[in-house]
Order: sequence, then structure tokens, then C-alpha cells
Amino acid sequence: MKSKLILLISVIALASLFTGCEKDEEKVIMLTNPNPPALNSIPDLILDRTKASDTIVFKGSPVDPGFQASANYFLEAAVAGTNFEELVQLFSGISVNEIKFQVSDLNATLLRLLPADTDLSVDFRIRSILIVDAGTGAPGTSTDPFEYISETKTASVHLYGLPRLDLIGSGIDQKIESASGGSQYSGYVKLDPDLPFTLYNPDTDITYGASGSNLVIDGNGIVANDYGYHLLTADIEALTYSMEAYMIGLVGSATPNGWDAPDQKMDYNPDNGTWYITIDLIDGYIKFRKNDAWAWNLGGSPDNLTQGGDDIPISAGNYTITLTIINDETGTCTIVKN
Repeated sequence: MKSKLILLISVIALASLFTGCEKDEEKVIMLTNPNPPALNSIPDLILDRTKASDTIVFKGSPVDPGFQASANYFLEAAVAGTNFEELVQLFSGISVNEIKFQVSDLNATLLRLLPADTDLSVDFRIRSILIVDAGTGAPGTSTDPFEYISETKTASVHLYGLPRLDLIGSGIDQKIESASGGSQYSGYVKLDPDLPFTLYNPDTDITYGASGSNLVIDGNGIVANDYGYHLLTADIEALTYSMEAYMIGLVGSATPNGWDAPDQKMDYNPDNGTWYITIDLIDGYIKFRKNDAWAWNLGGSPDNLTQGGDDIPISAGNYTITLTIINDETGTCTIVKN
């Protein structure tokens, strides 16, 4: 009798446990037509060089699929009426409630697509990529994500042109610019130690050379330490300059050197701020990295590259690859088979 009573109590306890689990389980149901993200407000985009250090804010709302979801968001701009056939990506991130820019940074980014000192109508939108599961290959997974796009909003835009310093003697036409309109200039330039160069200011007709790490008016040519692209900065008030190697390369099992250095170096297009390469690849994987080192590397999906992201699969062929780096942290790329 005692053993039967113990068995009965055990059965009741197990039944209660399973019943409790069913009650605690919360089902996630996705809306048939999820609400897309919204671009709620656009700041005044008549940009002024005298306010280059000010902060301006775009405000948005996240995608609503009917449950709490994580999504990646992109703020994009294009000439009004072009249906975003050619666009510039201004922001990528996981929140769109407030997207903040320094005026000088936004002006410089928009100059990749739009001319300076011209009144323009520009379309803006927020695009979201929603991944609700992973690894199955079904719709909504990382291989087939859901995409939702806000209504387009149009705004009047006026960009200011940037003061520049021309590189004289570097072998190619190059310049560095002042995003703030002040004394500090910077830009990506391709340098050769065998070709010393000077910096010419066309606004003041002054040429700067070097003495050690200082700029000197009408000084000797500036000599690079290494061949390749550098981030060159100069301050014509403090009379200082610096050069930092900035070579973006393609690395991976699909490239000629595999995962080993040297990487396949990309060239820079200053007109639109992109890096590009045409290259023969084999079946395998690729990533982007800086200066043949892993401290800085981009991977993931072409429309959402992040630091340390996943390897990008690719099949054999000849490709033209174009990379856009955003705030030296994230980016996007296009991979076109020739």
C-alpha cells in the first residue's frame, strides 16, 4: 500500500511539472505584414562650414514584426526620384531611435554622392534586415533574411565644399581636405618613398614642406616610410603632420596567398570614398583587413560588414569587389563577377 501511494504522488508531481512547463512556454508569432521601420524626422541639411562641429540628429522607429526582435538598420540617401539606384550609406547599426552625426562627418559622406555648393533634393530612407533564426536556410534566416524599408522622405540639402591641400610631386593627382573648414586636413593618399612631396594650399598660394615631423613653409619634400596608402593628416596652424599606413587588403582561402600575408591590396577612389580591386579567386572564403593584420578586419554579409564578422563565401571566378568603410568600424561591399 505504501509503495502504491509513493507511485501515485510521483505521477501527480510529474504531471504538475509538465503542466507548468506548458503554461510557462511563450509562443512567438510573427505578424503577417510586419510594420516597417519609420524615418520620423530629418534635421536641417543646409549645412554650414562654420557649424562643422555641431551635432544633428535623424530620428526613426524600429521594425515591428509582432515580437521583440533584433535587426540591423541602414540610413541611406540618394538623389530625389532615382529610386535609390545609386545611393550612399550614411549609417549602419542596431538602433534607429536617434542617429547622430557631426555636421563635418555627414557633409563629407554625402560628398561621395552629391556635389558641393548646390541646392539639391535628396531622398532618405531606413532599411532594416531582420533575422529571426539561424542555420536552417528558411526565410528569415541569415541566408535569406527579411528586409523592410521605411517610406522615403525628401529633404533639401546643401553641402559645403572642402578646403584642400594638393600633394605636389607624389606622382599622381592627390589631395587632403579639411572636413571642418579649419586648419586640420586629412585624407587617404598613395605614397612612394622615392617620390618626396609638398603640400600646396591653392586658397593661400602657400607650399608646405617638412623638417622632421613639422611642416615648414617652402620646406623640403615629405618622405613616406613605406610604399602604399596612408592616412595623411596636417595642421597648417600648428605646423605638424603625420602619416599612418592604411592599406586595405583582401585575405582568405579564395585569394592567391590564402590566409597569409601579404594581402591582395585594394586601391582607393577618393571621388566616392570606396576601396576596389579586380582579382581572380578560387572557391573559398574572403575577408577584408587593414595592414596585413587581424586587429582590424571586416566580415559578415556584403550589406552588413562588421569588425570580426564571419568569413564571406565565394566561388571561383574573376571579380571586381568594391568596399565602403563606415566610420572605420563597419561597412558594405559589392562583389561582381566579371
